[in-house]
Amino acid sequence: MELSPLVQQIRPSSFQPKIIGLYDDLFKQDDEDLAYSDTFWNEFFLLRLDKAGLERRLDALTTDDLLHLQHETQQLFVRAVSQVKHGRAPSDENALDTLTVFLGIILTKRYTNPSADIITVLAGLDAVDAVFFEFANAIESLIRSGRSAEIRSKAIDVALSLTSGAYQTSLVSYFAHRDLFPALMKFIQDSDKSELIFKPLLLLGLLANYNKFEFRNPYRLRLEDFVNESAIQKIAQGIGFACSQSRNPYVTFQEDVAEGWTVGSTLAYIGLGVLAPSKGSTPTQAKADELKEGFANLPSHGAAVLLGVYDFTNANKIFCSNLVSCTSSAKTVEAPFAAFLSYTSYLVHHAYRSPRATTYALLNFLILRIIIEDLALCKILCDSESVLAVRLCRQRQPLLPAIQKSRPAAASIIDILVDTINHNLRRHLDIALYISCIGLIHRLLSYLTFTRTRLTYHWSLLWQTLLSFLRFLTTYAPSLAVQDPDLPLLINPFLATLGLAVILGESFLPDPAAYDDLFYKLVEAGDYLSRFKKAFHMHLTQPSENISATLNGPTTAPIDILIQVAAHYHDLVEAEKGKGRMGNNMSPREVSKIVRQGYDTLSLPVMEGLDRWDRFREGDERGMLKRVARVAVEDTKKLLRRP
Repeated sequence: MELSPLVQQIRPSSFQPKIIGLYDDLFKQDDEDLAYSDTFWNEFFLLRLDKAGLERRLDALTTDDLLHLQHETQQLFVRAVSQVKHGRAPSDENALDTLTVFLGIILTKRYTNPSADIITVLAGLDAVDAVFFEFANAIESLIRSGRSAEIRSKAIDVALSLTSGAYQTSLVSYFAHRDLFPALMKFIQDSDKSELIFKPLLLLGLLANYNKFEFRNPYRLRLEDFVNESAIQKIAQGIGFACSQSRNPYVTFQEDVAEGWTVGSTLAYIGLGVLAPSKGSTPTQAKADELKEGFANLPSHGAAVLLGVYDFTNANKIFCSNLVSCTSSAKTVEAPFAAFLSYTSYLVHHAYRSPRATTYALLNFLILRIIIEDLALCKILCDSESVLAVRLCRQRQPLLPAIQKSRPAAASIIDILVDTINHNLRRHLDIALYISCIGLIHRLLSYLTFTRTRLTYHWSLLWQTLLSFLRFLTTYAPSLAVQDPDLPLLINPFLATLGLAVILGESFLPDPAAYDDLFYKLVEAGDYLSRFKKAFHMHLTQPSENISATLNGPTTAPIDILIQVAAHYHDLVEAEKGKGRMGNNMSPREVSKIVRQGYDTLSLPVMEGLDRWDRFREGDERGMLKRVARVAVEDTKKLLRRP
């Protein structure tokens, strides 16, 4: 019998996508430098990217392998740019996806000579200018006028991949020569959803910080000159959305809704009402070990967008004004500044858990410092007619008071600063974090004193926190004194803040009871004040350096004023005990009565300079900002590698 020509082939054990076979052909290890045909590349980019497959193959290649395969990698990069430039669907979209993965992996490998080796892998030393100018032009054109929002967003992904991966090389300078700012702003203008603002603002933050202390960064100039308020308001709304999204993981790990709130109402408040559980359900809380591990990995990588927020805030007063005063876009959405403050609250509450969390907390404090130092903006923060409802972190004792009503933003900011002091106390104190925190309190009280603005706030909590901090510093003085050379930058503003409250508290406290409470707590801390002066006498600023007082001529330091007040009331209390009118153990009410009566015999000096502080200068924070940029770059890389 004659055999049929139709012989069944052996069925393979598994099938793989055609694109995987093309990856294998392209990156096979041999000594031949092949020039792949147009047919190969047309098929390559017509097929949809297999992200996991391409990542596996690129991850397996060493830097030596990539240099050996430079002929193939150069062809891939040049052909992908060509497909992007010509804009034919679906090849251009697949080319963008391929470039995002390709650049994100090969640029993050450790090369012996990073700039030269990366240029060799992507373009070759002879053709680098031509290839990268064409690349930058193609990306800019697509961001500005791509055929769809999705394509334009993918072009931003490619730019982010190159910028974050090559941040320590000269390749990012091609985006300085081919300015992406107008294209990014047009993308923002054309966006109809707040979530679309995240990527362009993230890219703008990275570009604006690229070598900005070494040369005049063109993106900084663009930020300074930008006056399009409609775009600025969209950016503010996008920042609010990004902050809300970045805060949600904290709440997911540990629900901290104050009594009177429900999970459903909270989700509705942040625009996620459809996710609200049924009335009978209760949230499942993680175990202590799971909480510790979960919080240690926060904030999420999306926190990198805060770098762009900082640069806009520092460069553009119109942006600052809009960020502070912009209202919510819908009833179920937080106002942008309320979302920013809420996210800051969760950041600083857990800042001690990792250097990365502390870095972002310091960045947000810089943003607040810039805003508070502007008198017009600080007026908005303290205005009783301009109020915000801010959800504050209440995940660890001691808890902040549960305030659900709207109030001036300054009150929420002071709560955040109080929480920072209470929850980051460690024997090895993070001096930089506390310098920023105390500096913000000092600036706010200085403004309230200068304008005689009476801010409604639970002042007793602030006085208690500051004097508890004084006790902590006194207790751990031996280790702190040798820990950080910047300790005077913490000690002296801290004492100036307390001195300002004691001498001029009547000008901003809403009622006499708040003033009485300050003196009462000073009496309680009397012994610690003298010990504090003895422990830190080498770090105290001399009165003649920046503070002068007039009380029969001589100058007086803030710590001496505090000691004088405590001693005055201590003598009055002892005198009352000596008269036998009261027992040896006086009640708080009896001491408070003596405090009120003691005002008549208390002589406080008229001091100048207690409200003096140095204005923000970016150069002073150079080291910290470079560290923030490095952290943001790493977070951007991880964002792009997410499945």
